[in-house]
Amino acid sequence: MNLFSLVLVGLGRNKRRTILTFLSVTVALFLFSALGGVLDTLEDSIKVGSETRLITRNAVSLVLALPPAYRERIAAVPGVEAVSYANWFGALDPNDRNGYFAQFAIDADTYLPIYRDEFEIVESSEPQAPVSLPAGFPPGLEAFMAEQTACVIGRTLMEKKGWKLGQTITLAGTIFPGDWPFTIRAVYRAKQKSFGEESMLFHWEYLNQKGMGGNGAIGWYLMALSEPGIAADVSKRIDATYENSAAPTRTETEKAFQAGFVSMYGNLPFVIRVIGLAVVFAILLVAANTMVMSFRERTTEFGVLKTLGFADATIFGIVLAEAAIITLGGGLAGTLLAKFALESSGFNFGGFLPPMTIYWTTVVLGVGMALLVGAVSGLVPAWQAARLDIVDALRRVD
Repeated sequence: MNLFSLVLVGLGRNKRRTILTFLSVTVALFLFSALGGVLDTLEDSIKVGSETRLITRNAVSLVLALPPAYRERIAAVPGVEAVSYANWFGALDPNDRNGYFAQFAIDADTYLPIYRDEFEIVESSEPQAPVSLPAGFPPGLEAFMAEQTACVIGRTLMEKKGWKLGQTITLAGTIFPGDWPFTIRAVYRAKQKSFGEESMLFHWEYLNQKGMGGNGAIGWYLMALSEPGIAADVSKRIDATYENSAAPTRTETEKAFQAGFVSMYGNLPFVIRVIGLAVVFAILLVAANTMVMSFRERTTEFGVLKTLGFADATIFGIVLAEAAIITLGGGLAGTLLAKFALESSGFNFGGFLPPMTIYWTTVVLGVGMALLVGAVSGLVPAWQAARLDIVDALRRVD
């Protein structure tokens, strides 16, 4: 019988306790990795932004609108190649009020060409009349452009909701009350995972006429720059123009805008790390208790092994290996389950963030935490077993 066989025999001495401890470690490391995945997803959401695009919003608050007259002066700033605008809609699906997803009212003529490299149309309706799209416009949007109540939705969103191309859906307005019918005229696929596939885009003019009474309030302006190196200069020029106006502006790169949006969650990363460490500490206590109980029950066994000539270092290694197998095995199971199960689920926090992402660095960190738990929980029992006196151990024979 080799040493590994002795380790397995020790683990099988109390199978129920071993299995329950293994499952406890698995669940703990699953939660640890899932919490780490939240931080990874928040980081991923920042990657959606680009350094060659700028966002101009109200300097006081994102919920305050900007006048439509700002557009022409922004477009005249040197280095600005294109200007578009959009509004957050925030409606609910009456048939699935908990299934929230993001909706944006956009100026389709200018907005979609700016993002043409980040999505593609995979399904589209045929327009009732011939429609010609401008050069550089994403193909497949003819029917969408010809109908004011039309919308474009992500492929994942359509599958999740069970909608079909050409179907008319009705959303219940929250910010803009009332029933809002939309006809699905195109379905897009994200070329980058961070772009997401659970959003809906529709015509800003529809929102303007039905929800804002033609007042034309703008949620934010979107600008495409000729080169990323001029972003800081362009931002200063725009903000200086409206510094003393009734609606001052704050202009920043799209990446910085996304980072600012994430910061609205408060000190969430700190809270998540504290919870993760608390989970690991709790499972450390469970694993340590298991190993201490195992040592107490097997005192005589260790005495017999020493009588047979097993060295103290060998006894130390056997006990430590038992703890490592339980914690490392549970850690691998928990972290990998979190990685593949959560990522494949496509969970995206209701469309506010990209689909759930767990970096491999988070998985490695989780496995490292499992190894640490195994080492800490097994060191004291292993040291006690190694220093055990043969006479004292055999004295406990019943």
